[in-house]
Amino acid sequence: MGNRPAVFFDRDGVLNKDVHYLYRREDFRWIPGAVESIRYFNKLGYYVFVITNQSGVARGYYSEADVQKLHQWMAQQLALQKAFIDDFFYCPHHSEGTVAAYKKICSCRKPHIGMIEQAQQKYAIDMKKSLLVGDKTSDMECAANAGILGIHFTGNNLYEMLRHEIISL
Repeated sequence: MGNRPAVFFDRDGVLNKDVHYLYRREDFRWIPGAVESIRYFNKLGYYVFVITNQSGVARGYYSEADVQKLHQWMAQQLALQKAFIDDFFYCPHHSEGTVAAYKKICSCRKPHIGMIEQAQQKYAIDMKKSLLVGDKTSDMECAANAGILGIHFTGNNLYEMLRHEIISL
């Protein structure tokens, strides 16, 4: 099979309400329109990826296992609604972390493109038709650094906003 376009979603503030240092599913709340957006890109044949900075690991607030457990739970919730994420990529590093193993400047933390490069190594992605949806300046810088369209989500309903941003939605 040939290359497919991808949509890279930031997680906190785009797919779910931004609760500082989210790692517990009890604190997770989907953003209105998030599931519909994922399902839409699934139907279009796009890869759907999550790329998320998770400095809470470096800060000692939670573990990588906690991040992975939340992502597994998200995948289960999406499956119940006939939607799916192809893969989750996260950066546990931060230059001001308190956990020595994660205290560093790395190429995976947005606005760097390390997580996008990880996806490219693992999947056949058509980058010319790919896009990144995020809510922060670092997300838009990441999209620009990767040479893909960046869509800045400013709140409310994700699907409604994407319908206005992308004519084909």
